[in-house]
Amino acid sequence: MLLERSDPSKLFCEVPDPQETGEAEMMGSYLMACRQKQKLMCQQLCMLDSLMEFLGGLNSKTDFLNDHCPKASEGEAREKWKALKREYEGDLVEVEQLIGSLQQRSEQLQDRRDTLETLVRLLQQKKEECQAVARTRKKRNQMAMTQMSLRRDDSLQASQHALRSCERQLTQLRQQSDALQSVLDQRTHLRDQLWSCVQVWQGLGQYRVQRVSASEVCVELRPQGRQLEPLQLRVTSKPPRHFHLQVLQGNAGVLEETINWPMEQLSAALLAVMQSYISQGPMLAEIQALRSSLNSGRHGTPCSRPSTPKETKIAGLGFAIDWRPAQRLLVFLKTASVVCHLVVEEGYPSQGTATLQAVRKDGRDLNIAALQPPSQHPSLTEWLEFLSCCPGV
Repeated sequence: MLLERSDPSKLFCEVPDPQETGEAEMMGSYLMACRQKQKLMCQQLCMLDSLMEFLGGLNSKTDFLNDHCPKASEGEAREKWKALKREYEGDLVEVEQLIGSLQQRSEQLQDRRDTLETLVRLLQQKKEECQAVARTRKKRNQMAMTQMSLRRDDSLQASQHALRSCERQLTQLRQQSDALQSVLDQRTHLRDQLWSCVQVWQGLGQYRVQRVSASEVCVELRPQGRQLEPLQLRVTSKPPRHFHLQVLQGNAGVLEETINWPMEQLSAALLAVMQSYISQGPMLAEIQALRSSLNSGRHGTPCSRPSTPKETKIAGLGFAIDWRPAQRLLVFLKTASVVCHLVVEEGYPSQGTATLQAVRKDGRDLNIAALQPPSQHPSLTEWLEFLSCCPGV
């Protein structure tokens, strides 16, 4: 009720327009107005408190009407007023000091606000500049990466193209190398064959054509520098473009059967036969020597059995022997009823040996376990001399 009867202008603080006055002045006037309103409200509340206390002490309404207000003295009222005035002035000075400090702090805050706004603007500018630089750098890096990727792709394609080209060239070079190697191998093989032919023909010495006909040629080969009888060969041409090569009887033969080869291989066949004949030179020379030699006054007995196409009859002085090259068997006719068979190993006389295989007398095989010449590895000559002088045979 007391508040409703009070002047509203004294209870509420009027806030001035900040556009018309400064912020510091606005705060100062606002605080002073608030202080005045508070003092007025305190005074009114004190009066209300005193009034309520007084009314509480009354017993009835009549007491309120009949009670007389005490009259205070003039001196006491003045003292109270002065005390209130001093208190007011002290509070006023304190408020003014607070208002001054608030104004200083407000100015400091305003300065700091301006500084912060300036720093914020600068920071924003720096941020925008950094973002612009970052965008520019990112765009530049993207362009550089794109160019590097394009250059890398171009380099990779060029490298792959060069690699494929090198692989093709390498394949061609390998093919050429293989072809040249094949030609070289063929030429080397041909050179070796020609060199072998040259060596063989150098070892052949002389040759002589004995008889020439329309389809038959007889050739006599004379090895040079070797104690071998001439080798007589018969070459017979057979259609279509083939030939038969046969060693004639009367020679220590190399072949027992004829050879049927193409005509283009005639030279190779002659060389093969001659090489075989020369490789067996020491053995054949020994056999030829045994045929024509004398056995210390003992004469070989001519073979009384009929000859076969593969055997050669030996007549005259010397050992009656037949050489069968296919079986590498030497047949010694000691008498008309005694036949000795000797087996000659490959490589004789340098590597192989000659051994007694069988002795047949009157169609019966004799025991040959005790028959052994004095030598540990006897030769054909030693075997024939031993068998000729052996009384048990």
